[in-house]
Amino acid sequence: MDRIVDIATDGRHLSLHRGFLVVSQDREEVGRIALDDVHAVLLHAHGTTWSANLIAALAERGAPVVHCGANHAPVAITLPLVGHHAQNARFRAQWGASAPLTKQLWRQLVSAKIGMQGAVLAWREVAGAEAFPLMARRVKSGDSDNLEAQAARRYWPLLMGADFRRDRDSPGANALLNYGYAVLRASVARAVVAAGLHPTIGIAHANRGNPLALADDLIEPFRPLVDALVVTLVADGVAELTPPIKRRFARLIAFDLDFEGEASPVSLAAVRLAQSLARAFETGRPALRLFAPPTPLEWAALVAVGAD
Repeated sequence: MDRIVDIATDGRHLSLHRGFLVVSQDREEVGRIALDDVHAVLLHAHGTTWSANLIAALAERGAPVVHCGANHAPVAITLPLVGHHAQNARFRAQWGASAPLTKQLWRQLVSAKIGMQGAVLAWREVAGAEAFPLMARRVKSGDSDNLEAQAARRYWPLLMGADFRRDRDSPGANALLNYGYAVLRASVARAVVAAGLHPTIGIAHANRGNPLALADDLIEPFRPLVDALVVTLVADGVAELTPPIKRRFARLIAFDLDFEGEASPVSLAAVRLAQSLARAFETGRPALRLFAPPTPLEWAALVAVGAD
């Protein structure tokens, strides 16, 4: 069972004991979880310490350790050096990918993201949602018309209200979005490494200081899953991250998506997408495996998971 481990209490120590991740406070054990069940570890607290053999054991299982700042956005991540038996060949193919190929891959990701945004708005019965499927179909190679940004300028006011501004450093809804994206980013980064790809070499994200550029490319179609949960939480008066709210975000990776006619949890959908990207680099054919947007009933089920 894939589980997100969130460390949010100051002064905790993480260690390895007989196949378990053990959490201690003042030398007293306060919890443990089997390493094979750990999907990712998120660190938010001050004064957290850990043993080197635990980090090595997590890396052997492909579980990333994500270090978050005060705004709940990731600032660093620990990933395994080797994630796939054909890693060297895939690194070479990834690095040597042609511009036409990467532009077509980015077109597919942007189109899928805009389609998902429209699906969220349609589920919320927001006027203007009907424009998003049309925009998704109009995305050109490399998103040369910058439809991703055009869609975002429409999307956030329609979803969150005219006064909302997406600001990573702001509290409230923005902090909730940061945390939700951190959960998905960890899952996508894990999938990228498992597919034998290098997370720093992106398709469209190319900031030299970003160690997860490729994960930030592939996460785009998944982001509206977080948005749907956040807009529901805000409507219910939630403004802060509490342990129960964090658990609701953590459960996102287990939410079933329609993946080529089959139910596939988000964590597996990320793996399949990353694997299809690796094959695209190897073959030169831009054929990404992407999931279908949830139906209104499925959106409702997503935001209801873990609610009281």
